[in-house]
Amino acid sequence: MSAATMTAPLSKPGADEGRIGLRANLRHIGALVRRNALQIKQDPESMFDVLLMPVIFILLFVYVFGGAIAGKGRQDEYVQYLVPGMMGMMAMNIATAVGSGVNEDFRKGVMDRFRTMPIARSSVLIAKIVVELGRMLIATTILLAMGLLLGLKITGGVGSLLAAVALSALFCAGLMWIFILLGLVMKTTQAVQGTAMLILMPLQFGSSVFTRPTSMPGWLEAFTKVNPLSSLADACRALIRGQGAVLHPALITLAWVVALTAVTMPLAVAKFRSKT
Repeated sequence: MSAATMTAPLSKPGADEGRIGLRANLRHIGALVRRNALQIKQDPESMFDVLLMPVIFILLFVYVFGGAIAGKGRQDEYVQYLVPGMMGMMAMNIATAVGSGVNEDFRKGVMDRFRTMPIARSSVLIAKIVVELGRMLIATTILLAMGLLLGLKITGGVGSLLAAVALSALFCAGLMWIFILLGLVMKTTQAVQGTAMLILMPLQFGSSVFTRPTSMPGWLEAFTKVNPLSSLADACRALIRGQGAVLHPALITLAWVVALTAVTMPLAVAKFRSKT
């Protein structure tokens, strides 16, 4: 073996993704998904947010705020309005976790090991998104199960329900690129989580998830109309309840997903390459 070969940097094989074919990329993503899933198996406490958050949120908003928002004794009606909207809220909350995970992997030196492997850099990020989407689907299933226990009626049919879940998953995937970028830019996990909360709070509470925008001040009502979470909540609500306009809010949601992905995905992958 020549001296030049022995001294070549180990990161070079993974640096040029153009030489890695689609089949190899999929194989790398599959291996990394398995690695992340095994991490969850070894640390089951990391699933507490997925398992408990839907239960706590739905009980809190239905029985603490439901009477004030919908009227005393009308919690059953509020469940029909709230639960479909909360599907988007679950997607948004789960999406934040991927940024913290990326940041923690860098701090623990996990990414240093990936640097020595001849894998596409983007496969590392895509694998994390796939795992978080799995967590999101579990949280959504628990949310819907709780909703059914509290009297939710899925009058739109199973196909419409699956369409609502798929739309929420697409929205979640688009948001994840924002939080991945935050995880790559911020120095600490606490900074990622703090910044994520600053993004989440106005989007969640300035939306149509919990109450109709017509009850809000004019300036806040105007914000809810351009809030992507409102569009997702309205689309899921129309799909599950089988009434109301579906196409318009669904198309707006998909447009937001495409725009967010088109802007933040290249930035996140470029930043990831520069750090690895």
